[in-house]
Parts: sequence; structure tokens; C-alpha cells
Amino acid sequence: MTKLPKWADMVLVPVISLLLAAAISAVVILLIGGDPVEAVKVMVDGALGSPYGWGYTLYYATSFIFTGLGVTVAYHAGQFNIGGEGQAQIGGLGVALVCLAFPWPAWWMALPAAVIGAAVFGAAWAAVPAWLAAKRGSHIVITTIMFNYIAAALIVWLLVEVMRPTGQMDPATARFGAGTTLPGFHQIPGLDLIFTRKVPANVTFFVAILACFAVWLLLWRSRLGYQIRAFGHSESAARYAGISSTKVIMAAMLISGALCGMMSINNVMGEAGRLLQNSSEGAGFIGIAVALMGRNHPLGVFLAALLFGFLYQGGAEMGLWTNIPIELRLLLQGLVILFTGALDNMVRMMVAPFFRTRASAGVR
Repeated sequence: MTKLPKWADMVLVPVISLLLAAAISAVVILLIGGDPVEAVKVMVDGALGSPYGWGYTLYYATSFIFTGLGVTVAYHAGQFNIGGEGQAQIGGLGVALVCLAFPWPAWWMALPAAVIGAAVFGAAWAAVPAWLAAKRGSHIVITTIMFNYIAAALIVWLLVEVMRPTGQMDPATARFGAGTTLPGFHQIPGLDLIFTRKVPANVTFFVAILACFAVWLLLWRSRLGYQIRAFGHSESAARYAGISSTKVIMAAMLISGALCGMMSINNVMGEAGRLLQNSSEGAGFIGIAVALMGRNHPLGVFLAALLFGFLYQGGAEMGLWTNIPIELRLLLQGLVILFTGALDNMVRMMVAPFFRTRASAGVR
């Protein structure tokens, strides 16, 4: 197969995959009696047409950035972490324990502690699958999927039997203290001129941006990052160079779990103010699509997370204001995963002849 230029691999192929997914979704909308043009208009207006819509789009994107980065780090080590959903839920437990442990006087004191709590608990939940893969040769996909179900069951048991306040009916922890409330965009000086209404997007968005930069430094500007990428490209060559497979797998998976766990800061601490069931809101699985579409690069992950934030918010608006069911956004997300993942080579084969022709003609 013709090797594509870097810009085509990073931009053109994902864009074509997205267009193909959108085209098939449009056909489905027509088959169920809907209007694709109206659907697109409602999605764009609901997600991007107002500061209120942007507030929700950026809120969802924040969670997807964390889980996308988690999948990215594991991927570069040759590990496909499917357990972001469970790691995010257990990370939420870490956030809840930190927020409930002390009467925090201010959010800027509680936030660093919550980051540590979420990262430690998320990493701990990824540690067992990582150890099984490194020491026992267990398939990381199978073990991380299994741990998603264990995490969900554990959270339900804790919320029902252990952490639910006396007299409260719904399975949830007590509400966090006022000192743990993270400021939303509508409360941040400067941004409050744009976001004049209350929106769920909060300062965790800036933590996510810092996480993107930190992952870039880790993977491309550190010794550990070099070892992770070398091991991911060729395990045998890395072993020959003296790189420990156990160290790389454990380190990459612990960092991956920590990043997935940190997404819970956004919704558990920043939006709900308490730990609820399904606190991850599906972000663990969407992070896989975000990483694939973002070509496992922090910048690509950031942009792909914005796209999926748009799909999530726009899909909700479409389900609310049209006769098209909200579940259609799941179809679009699934198609994006299909084309950027399983059918990625097919899209490349569609594009390759154009660059082969240009190369034979001497065009650079």
C-alpha cells in the first residue's frame, strides 16, 4: 500500500471516515422518516449556536479528553485499554472520598487533592489487568473489559450499602461541601462575559488541557515515553535493547488508568457534587473512538474530543427537538469507531491511488 503523507494520515483519513459515517447516518435518518438537513441544523445550533450549547459541548469534551489520553498512552505501549469506563468509575470513588473526608475551605485546595485521589484510584484499578498482562500473558482487552463490570457492581454496592446517607432513597453519596464546588465557565472572570447562563463546563477543562501537554511531554520528551513507544513498535527489539516489558506495561497502564480516573473530576466534583451510579456516563468507551480518530496524539485527542462533545450535545438536542431518537447519536459514534478503527485500512485504500498517481507524476 502506498505510504500516505503525514498530513493525509493525520487529517484527510479521519475526515473521510467522519464523512462516511455521516453519510450512512443520513441514510438511516431518511429510512426512519426524518430529515437529515434538519437534523444537522438542530445539532449545530444546539451544540455550537449559543454559549449555553458550547458550555455543554465543552463539558462533555472535557471527559472525553481524559479517557482519550488514557487510551492513547496504553496504545503506544501496545496495550488496548478497554477498561476506561471502570477506571473512571473507581476514579470517581477516589474523588468522593477526598471531597467527603475534610471540610475543604476552598475549591483550589480541594481540586489538587481530588486530582490525586482520582488518579490513584484509577491507576489502582488498572494495576491488576496490567500485572496479569505483564506477568501472566493475559489478554489486556479481556481483563480490562471484565474489570468494567466489577467496577460497576462495586460502585452500586458501595452506594447502596455503605456510602448512602441514612434516610436517603437514591443510591448516591452525600453532597460534597460548598468548598469543593468547582467554578463553572459562567463564574470565571472574563469567560462570564460569554457564558452568561449557568453551564456545566468548569475549570476541569483547563486541567484536561494541561493533561494533553503532560502526555505529549511524557511520550515524546521523556526516557519513559521513548521506552513506551519503542516497546509498542516492536516488543522483541525493545527487549533486545534492554527495555523491561514488565516496567513498560505496568507504567503505561497505570498512567492510562490514572488519566481515565481523572475524568471523574469533571462530572463527580464539577457537575453533580456527589458520586452517583454510572458516573462515567459512557466516557470510557467514547475515549476509544477519540483516541482512534485523534491518531493517538494529544492534539488529535483534543480535537476529536471536541467533535464527540459536539455529537453528544447535538445528539441530545436532536432527540429533544425532532422526531429523530436520541439513540441515533450512538449510531453515529459507532460508525465513527467503525471507520476510524476496523475499516481504517479501507479508507486508506480509497485515498492511496491519488497519492500514487501524484508520486508517479513526480508531484511532491
